[in-house]
Amino acid sequence: MQQTETQTHIDYLDILRVLAAFFVVAIHVLGPYRFQIGDIALSDWVVAVGLNSASRWAVPIFIMISGLLLLSSTRPFRLRHFIRRRVVKVVVPFLVWSFAFACLSGLTPDGFSWQTVTQTLGAAPQHETYYHLGFFYYYIPLLLWVPLLRPLMPRLPSWSVAFIGLAWISLTAWYLTGAHGWWRNDFILYGGYLWLGYWLHQAPRALVLWWALGLLALGMTEYHVLTTSVAHQRYITEGWLSYTTINTVLISAALFLAVKHWRANKATPSWVATLSRYSLGIYLIHPVFLWPVRAYWPTLSPAMVWIPLLTLYAFAGAALTTAILQRYRATAWLVP
Repeated sequence: MQQTETQTHIDYLDILRVLAAFFVVAIHVLGPYRFQIGDIALSDWVVAVGLNSASRWAVPIFIMISGLLLLSSTRPFRLRHFIRRRVVKVVVPFLVWSFAFACLSGLTPDGFSWQTVTQTLGAAPQHETYYHLGFFYYYIPLLLWVPLLRPLMPRLPSWSVAFIGLAWISLTAWYLTGAHGWWRNDFILYGGYLWLGYWLHQAPRALVLWWALGLLALGMTEYHVLTTSVAHQRYITEGWLSYTTINTVLISAALFLAVKHWRANKATPSWVATLSRYSLGIYLIHPVFLWPVRAYWPTLSPAMVWIPLLTLYAFAGAALTTAILQRYRATAWLVP
């Protein structure tokens, strides 16, 4: 979601940011549909869960972009600068928005509950105050990888970058089987996406193979989740919709490389570049616009029409709000 000041602008990342932000909003729009199998039309449920299964790359793409930018910078690493410009820039807005959304959590169609707000805030050290903020609980610790890896990156031969990337992908395959081990933690499983973004940007080889594997993984994910859930008449994912299993890794890598290849040597349209600058704000703010939808009309039908419309509505509302906040110095820090 962020860019280093010392790196030339990488145009295709604007496309990826906007796509990722849009599909994150879509995932949150369709969220209430997932557990309503048998209670809503099967066609609506299939559309929602099918889109959910095809959109799991959105969050990993944000981490891959951060890895590309933070690990490939050629500027000498200075810890104080990194903490001030990267860590604080993310952590402070996260804390403020966590408080704001804790307050929103107390608002229901039946009224406002301060007890819910205080309970939500009390659990905040271990649990996000609102559903979309869980991202920051694993993203912020990932920044610890940067001071560890930045000094090493210029010294690593290209084969070792690929070897480490493939080793991590092997772990995500093992994770899908339900295996346990010391490596089964967010710092490693999500941290690999930082490495993947750097690797695929620096050495985008075997594109056809990546795309084939990504399409295969997407097909397997859709088939497994839909058929298993319908057969048992309840929403069952068995890890296939995790952000840290090999199928999601392959889908994310294929999409990343597809956009990189498509936009090679092409300038980003100005409106896309503008939306790209709003991506973090869109991520943070869009649940405000979805609150009335989730409170009063969580599963509108037909889903094929309402999910895209509501996604556009929340995306546009959050983008406009971000644009307004970024115009003023007193509020710009909330949506960096």
